Amino acid sequence: MSTATRSSTPTLGTAQGIWLVAEREIGSKLRSKAFVISTAILLLGALALVIWGGFAAANNEGTPVAVTADAAAAVENAQGLDLTEVADRDEAVALVESGDVDAAIVVDPESPVGLAVIAESDAPSQLLLQLAQTPTVELLEPEEGNDALAYLVAIGFGIVFLFAASMFGGTIAQSVVEEKQTRVVELLISAIPVRSLLAGKVIGNTILAIGQILLLAAIAIVGLTVTDQTALLQGLGGPIAWFAVFFLFGFILLAALFAAAASMVSRMEDIGSTTTPLTMLVMAPYFLVIFFFDNPLVLGIMSYVPFSAPVGMPMRLFLGEAQWWEPLLSLAILIATCVAAILVGARIYENSLLRMGGRVKLSEALAR
Repeated sequence: MSTATRSSTPTLGTAQGIWLVAEREIGSKLRSKAFVISTAILLLGALALVIWGGFAAANNEGTPVAVTADAAAAVENAQGLDLTEVADRDEAVALVESGDVDAAIVVDPESPVGLAVIAESDAPSQLLLQLAQTPTVELLEPEEGNDALAYLVAIGFGIVFLFAASMFGGTIAQSVVEEKQTRVVELLISAIPVRSLLAGKVIGNTILAIGQILLLAAIAIVGLTVTDQTALLQGLGGPIAWFAVFFLFGFILLAALFAAAASMVSRMEDIGSTTTPLTMLVMAPYFLVIFFFDNPLVLGIMSYVPFSAPVGMPMRLFLGEAQWWEPLLSLAILIATCVAAILVGARIYENSLLRMGGRVKLSEALAR
């Protein structure tokens, strides 16, 4: 470790140094043709998928739904539904069991909203999106459930999280090792505190990642509006907003850890030895949400685990399985974990950044 460099006094203030590094990170990405092209492909692909899905939904015939007379007011202004009025709950259940309708809406005094949706294996998303509040859902044969729309939403959340977190996390790691290899880092920390350098890298890449998320959200809004899928847009609006909030803190957590892990090595070919566990944490939510998108237990666990909460909780909100307080509790857990990860990551980064040669042991990187 270079004692002279370590003891030199930075010439820039903390805030100024952080923003200088953040600007450098943002500028280098925006000047990269690979980054611009990959982002354009992602946005165009998302737009095509949203428009295709919207037109496909618009071309479908109305969802056949039975409704009792005392529950008819809940769907009197609904669109895309083929309503059949029935006398009572028993007649509604009989139509569902016979397959004449996909679902039924009945009055349920025990439901928080006074209504219940009865379905064979899964409640049609088109129906749930038409209701102002999510009612109690009763499934006659829940083991056979398979909602295509929920599957597409799961893929969407999973891919966006995987793509953004892995791409920017990998970029941060490469940037840290490149600066160590070229010894540029020694010049940087002579003017900028080490923790300011870490904060600037995290903030700069977070701005870029959140920018992509907001662009994707805008594309979803435009695509669904163009295809006149206002009901689906209303149903997705809340989950997308929560996804952006969860992704913000989830990415900061991962970015700090990626930078810390990369600082423990001095060569590009060694990056994988310290960042592979983090890569696995990024990939896990993608596979879990795709394979278990209709499993309440797995989604419930995912929504409270910090590394998977950005995918699990918005998915549960879309499905109407989360209570109003659950995203707040999950977000509080994520923020607390984020703070802890930043503190641990900063210590590793500070203790490892100027160590050249072989890989720094984790115990040494965490030493005071």
